[in-house]
Amino acid sequence: MNYSKIKIQEINIFYREDGDKNKPYFVLFHGFPSSSHMFRDLIPLLKNNFHVIAMDYPGFGQSDIPVREKFNYTFDNIAEVVDEFLKILGVEKFYMYVFDYGAPIGFRIALKNPEKILGIVSQNGNIYEEGLGKKWAARAEYWKNPTAELREKYKSAFAPETIIGQYTFGTPENSVAPDGYTLDIFYTQRENYAEIQSDLIFDYQNNVKLYPKFQKYLREYQPKLLAVWGKNDPSFIYQGAEAFKKDLPNAEIHFVDSGHFALESHCEEIAALINKNFGD
Repeated sequence: MNYSKIKIQEINIFYREDGDKNKPYFVLFHGFPSSSHMFRDLIPLLKNNFHVIAMDYPGFGQSDIPVREKFNYTFDNIAEVVDEFLKILGVEKFYMYVFDYGAPIGFRIALKNPEKILGIVSQNGNIYEEGLGKKWAARAEYWKNPTAELREKYKSAFAPETIIGQYTFGTPENSVAPDGYTLDIFYTQRENYAEIQSDLIFDYQNNVKLYPKFQKYLREYQPKLLAVWGKNDPSFIYQGAEAFKKDLPNAEIHFVDSGHFALESHCEEIAALINKNFGD
C-alpha cells in the first residue's frame, strides 16, 4: 500500500492507494469521526480486482486542518476538494464506496459527474429520510433553532465514550478491536476540531435537503448499487438500505449483524460481496 499527500486548494490531502492501475478505480469515502484508516483492512481485500484510493477530507485524519477563517467547513466545499482531488489523480471513471458522511459527499460527486460512476456500494451511507434514526429529529429542531447552547450540547458527539459507542453498539461481543476508535479519539482532541465538526453537524441539514436530488439521480441513471448495512446501526437505520429499492429495483441489499462501523466486525463478508458484485 502507498501513502501520499497532494496539495488541493493549499490543503495537504493525505490518501492511501493500492492495486493495479490498469484495473477499475474504486474510491472509498469515509465517515465521521473517522478517516481513510477505517479502510485499512478492506483495501487489501479489494486490490486484486481494483485500483483502490481512499483520501482523508480536509480537517480529518492526516490531511491538513485549515482554519475556519480560510476554509468554510460545509459538505459542498469538501465535495469540491474531493472532486478536484480525483481530477488531479486522473480518475475518470470509478466505483465508489460511501459510508456515513461519505454518502452526501460521494453523491454530490455523482450528481456533478454522473458519467464517471461505474457503480456504488453504500455501507450505512444514507440518502433517505426513512434511514434517519431517532437522534435526527432532535437535530432537525436544532437546525431550525440553532442556539449556542445546542451547538455546545452536540459537541458530545466528539466525546470518547460517544465514539466508542459508535464503533461497538450493535456488534457481536468482542468483535471490534480498539485501534480504530482509539485513533479517532486522538484526532478529535486536536485544536479547533470541535468547532470544525460542529460546523458540519449544522450543515448536515443541507444533505437532507439534497436527498430528493440524490434519489432522482438514482432513478435517472440506474447505477449498479450494493447496499450492505450494519442492521443494528441506531444512527442510519436499516430502512435506509431498503429504501434504495424504491429508485433502484435491481439494487442488491444485504444486512450484517453489526452497527455503524460494520467494517470493524464484518470486513471480510463485505469485501466478498463487493468482489462478487463488481469484481472480474
